[in-house]
Amino acid sequence: MKVFALNSSRNFGELVAKELHLPLSPHEEREFEDGEHKSRPLENVRNQEVFVIHSLYSDEALSVNDKLCRLLFFTGALKDASAKSVTAVIPYLCYARKDRKTKPRDPVTTRYIARLLEASGIDRIVTMDVHNIQAFQNAFRIPAENLEAKHVFANYMLPFLKKEDPVIMSPDFGGIKRAEQFQQTMVKHLGRELALVYMEKYRSGGVVTGERIAGDVTDKAVIIVDDLVSTGGTLARAATACIKSGAKKVIAFATHGLFTGRPDEILHTAALQQIIITNTIPPFRLEHTRIKEKLTVLNVAPLFAEAMKRIYESGSLTELFYE
Repeated sequence: MKVFALNSSRNFGELVAKELHLPLSPHEEREFEDGEHKSRPLENVRNQEVFVIHSLYSDEALSVNDKLCRLLFFTGALKDASAKSVTAVIPYLCYARKDRKTKPRDPVTTRYIARLLEASGIDRIVTMDVHNIQAFQNAFRIPAENLEAKHVFANYMLPFLKKEDPVIMSPDFGGIKRAEQFQQTMVKHLGRELALVYMEKYRSGGVVTGERIAGDVTDKAVIIVDDLVSTGGTLARAATACIKSGAKKVIAFATHGLFTGRPDEILHTAALQQIIITNTIPPFRLEHTRIKEKLTVLNVAPLFAEAMKRIYESGSLTELFYE
């Protein structure tokens, strides 16, 4: 079993490798004067089962497209070097939100990403909390595993909610299934029923409207559940609507913290007391912001390590999802 982590995901890769009690395998990423680059493994991978860890988000150094290209080139090099199998471990999968046509002649980018990854020779993909699980699974012709952060979130929240009266909230209608799954997970942990509510949301021409809440949040501790936070507008609107409707406190869970735009301006609202994300994306955009004080980052490297171990040992991933 060989585990590589491309340079921009090395910190997360080291956390995963530590859980597996393995060193990261050495590789080279070389830049050329004209802007081109190359990547290659620096040890023999012939007939080896290889895992490549690489999260696909933009940062100060590389765009999403740069990172995607590096992953494609590196996995192609592994297959050319006669690797037995290559599993791409992508904690955050880019372009996953564009999974259907919403306007005439729209691209379905999720499907195109799947074609690119398959064409590079990748045998399996492992990611976490994609935006639309059905679209994700249908886009790939190779095994595509979607890990879920709900148990990590639930374990973190359990000590705080034993004396609270919580309610689980989806910030829009499309996320109800995700919120419902988290609700059922919390019910198992707490041993009592929890209410599920959602807020209306309409998007037209880039403008988001709607503040009505379907359900009662009066005197409740509201837990907003979403797959990601980008500009933060949806979370801020939902938190404000909850407080106006009589909620006691509002906490937000979002697996992936992108924090684009003006997070300090949008998310520094008294209505939102805490934002909890995972380390699939490091919160580098919040380094010099006030909302960093509200932020908690949970480590999901052990979950990825366990999934990789089970794949390597031909174990059950289904048990990992539901245990």
